[in-house]
Amino acid sequence: MSDTRQATLSPTQRAGSRKVFIKTYGCQMNVYDSQRMGDALAGGGYVTTEAMEEADLVLLNTCHIREKAAEKIYSELGRIRVMKAERAAAGKDLRVAVAGCVAQAEGREIIARAPVVDLVIGPQTYHRLPQALSRVEKGERVVETDYAVEDKFEHLPKAGKREIGARGVTAFLTVQEGCDKFCTFCVVPYTRGAEVSRPLAQILDEARRLADAGVREATLLGQNVNAWHGEDAGGRPIGLGGLLHALAEIPGLDRLRYTTSHPRDMDDELIAAHRDLPQLMPYLHLPVQSGSDAILKAMNRRHTGEDYLRLIERIRAARPDIALSGDFIVGFPGESEADFEATMRLVEAVGYASAFSFKYSPRPGTPGAELAGHVDEAVKSERLARLQELLRRQQLAFSESLVGQKLSVLVEKPGRRPGQIVGRSPYLQPVVMDENAGSVGDVVTVEIAGAVANSLIALGASDARSALTGGPVAA
Repeated sequence: MSDTRQATLSPTQRAGSRKVFIKTYGCQMNVYDSQRMGDALAGGGYVTTEAMEEADLVLLNTCHIREKAAEKIYSELGRIRVMKAERAAAGKDLRVAVAGCVAQAEGREIIARAPVVDLVIGPQTYHRLPQALSRVEKGERVVETDYAVEDKFEHLPKAGKREIGARGVTAFLTVQEGCDKFCTFCVVPYTRGAEVSRPLAQILDEARRLADAGVREATLLGQNVNAWHGEDAGGRPIGLGGLLHALAEIPGLDRLRYTTSHPRDMDDELIAAHRDLPQLMPYLHLPVQSGSDAILKAMNRRHTGEDYLRLIERIRAARPDIALSGDFIVGFPGESEADFEATMRLVEAVGYASAFSFKYSPRPGTPGAELAGHVDEAVKSERLARLQELLRRQQLAFSESLVGQKLSVLVEKPGRRPGQIVGRSPYLQPVVMDENAGSVGDVVTVEIAGAVANSLIALGASDARSALTGGPVAA
């Protein structure tokens, strides 16, 4: 931490006697951001707590992707208002901050609607948390939602080895932020801004610190992660495939993943990385959103269903055992039954190992919200149920196909019951194992004895079956 930041801290903060409770909503990047905000606050003397009632600072790190996201935050703030009033009656302070994408979208509206809030700070300015809180302590109500000119990652304090190690043997690593695609349903370009790629050296430095602290698997994050671009040590341009090759050379970092991708940015270099890098797990989240060309055009996706299927063929040619995941939006404005059936045919053609599917909900300020032909809610619900049933069957079929196979599994934590441990398969499924299979941080090879839609059970983990499923297991 710089001398300037130290100067902004109060004596109480320096004493390390304050606690912060951070509640994270939404995506994996928000999880990463919450960790980094915790790092920034640690430099200001705050320690994290899992109990809101213990906190001197409550920080809500928000997501604006889903419908009524802002209203959920205002509801939570209403509950916090009661707690803050009780604290004040006892002569004690409680500071309240709202961060993340709702903070960026709502800005001063949050301060106006929720007097309980002391600080509103956007996802591009949270490195300024210590200074902003210093202003709050002087009586200001602060809104920091301007896009920062400076690189926030350069200004964030580096987490210590002990702090990283306490988070587990897997870690998120943001490499890219923002999006320039402007899909008509999406708020990301408005809340996260234009696409920005972190420099290669900065990413490698953070990755080395993760590996040194015992992290064995890193998931690279970006709103449009495969749009990442930079320069190698020789000044030559590289994309995400080149970044993955550089990360694969770091000792101890045995597994690599990345999310979320856009079909238009799956270039030859990245596809080849799936073929050539054993560290890159055979799992790819590649959202398509719809199988209808008319709906894809209305969404401004700039690819067709056939483009997507040809891309899947190229990826599977490079890595035949790859498992695919996707995102689907049902009931986008103008979607007919024929459009929906095109989505069902695409899903049948691909065969997904997992997927996320949602009813379309208008996001204020996006072009999709202004389109004609909004689909009736009952129709959306019926279509979503049909799609999810198909996806559920595909997911279960994929899991069942692994029974009898030997898989490498990264051991992550103890299981729910004595004698169990839980790890993660190459395909991102939880795997329940006998505790003798290995220790946390080990990559072990186990034979899969049973499967459910979301999890696998290793040979010898018989007690895990009933504990995990409460019902029948494919075997």
